[in-house]
Amino acid sequence: MAAVLALSGMLAIAGQIAPWLPSSMIAPASARSNSQTRPIARGDPAFARVTAALFLGAFTTFALLYSVQPLLPIFARDFDVSPAAASLSLSLATLTMAPALIVAGSASEVWGRKHLMVASLAASSMATLIASMAGDWTILLVLRALTGLALSGLPAVAMAYLADEMAPAALGLAMGLYIAGTTLGGMASRLGASALADYWSWRAAIAATGFVGLLGAAFLAYALPRERAFAAGTPDMRRLARALAGHFADPGLRLLFAEGFLVMGSLVCTYNYIGFRLAAPPFSLSQTTIGFVFALYLVGAASSAFMGELAGRLGRRRVIWIAAMIQLAGVAVTVPDNLGAVIGGVALITWGFFGVHSIASSWVGLRAPTGRAQATALYLFFYYLGSSVAGSAGGWFFARWAWPGVAGLLGALVGAALLVALRLSKVPPPRHLQVR
Repeated sequence: MAAVLALSGMLAIAGQIAPWLPSSMIAPASARSNSQTRPIARGDPAFARVTAALFLGAFTTFALLYSVQPLLPIFARDFDVSPAAASLSLSLATLTMAPALIVAGSASEVWGRKHLMVASLAASSMATLIASMAGDWTILLVLRALTGLALSGLPAVAMAYLADEMAPAALGLAMGLYIAGTTLGGMASRLGASALADYWSWRAAIAATGFVGLLGAAFLAYALPRERAFAAGTPDMRRLARALAGHFADPGLRLLFAEGFLVMGSLVCTYNYIGFRLAAPPFSLSQTTIGFVFALYLVGAASSAFMGELAGRLGRRRVIWIAAMIQLAGVAVTVPDNLGAVIGGVALITWGFFGVHSIASSWVGLRAPTGRAQATALYLFFYYLGSSVAGSAGGWFFARWAWPGVAGLLGALVGAALLVALRLSKVPPPRHLQVR
């Protein structure tokens, strides 16, 4: 019920900041794809407009979500909390986002894709601005939890929007560009937050992120075309429940959900605690210098586009396990106390993760014959659940065994992800679509 109320609040906020949106957010048409609407191909003018709008929407969404990650050592110092407790400023946001994704995915079947994405980005930006004024640790955590709850609308719906609107041959690149936006947004916010916190304060860093988020919400409302291949309809809870149950009945989707949990957990755990390692001897790097480690997300931006395109040409089942192998190799490279090895290992982890994620996320939309918003929401539910669980669990390993303990946890997560990827390569395609 809280999630439903929060989503309703987001819609009201969007109506205040985006007066060009229609007052009614429920279309009378049935929630079915329109088979007479031609899908968007790579050469179409709409392809550039859609991918640019969702790229920037993804950029601001993930800036709002991850801007606190480089600030964890500062939170631990200023609020006198442990590394594991400091990680809650990120983990609580992803934890509240995870179940809200399912609600948001289902709500978009009634209210429409674009409306919910704009409202989500606007409300989470406002929560972030308020968080910059938090007076104590508990209030900050509550506001971060509300940010995650509000933020759920865009990631839950964006991939379903692309799966609905794009031609199959264009989907891999479109999804890769969307994920590149998430990559660059997360990277830019981490770099910017590190520098602003070093020269001003963590409050200035969070406030700047919230302001950028409001600009992103306004641009998304202006630039993103209304959905064409999908028509929102009236609520049907039984149909939505059947759709959710049907997704779990597909063995391929179950494996993709598990893959998202494992690889996202490993990535967030890596970046949560690499700053603590680099701030301590023998490295003893400054906060601004540590922030530049997040520039490795550029590697992820390249990986998501490259691996998505490669999977489109060679087949997802032939590529996904290779990306998992790269990520596992990166974990091993981070273990020695050598700065070059640490940076190189994190780069490999980042490349492998974004390769797996770009392939798995587009695969979910293709495997689901109906209820694509719910399917992608379920994938993201497990994806962010992995972020919350492993992101905080890594603090326990770091406190007891320093980085070798974290590397052991990462090895277990990514090793399991590799086994899942190998199993995915043998799962037969669904009847409605021959997925290579």
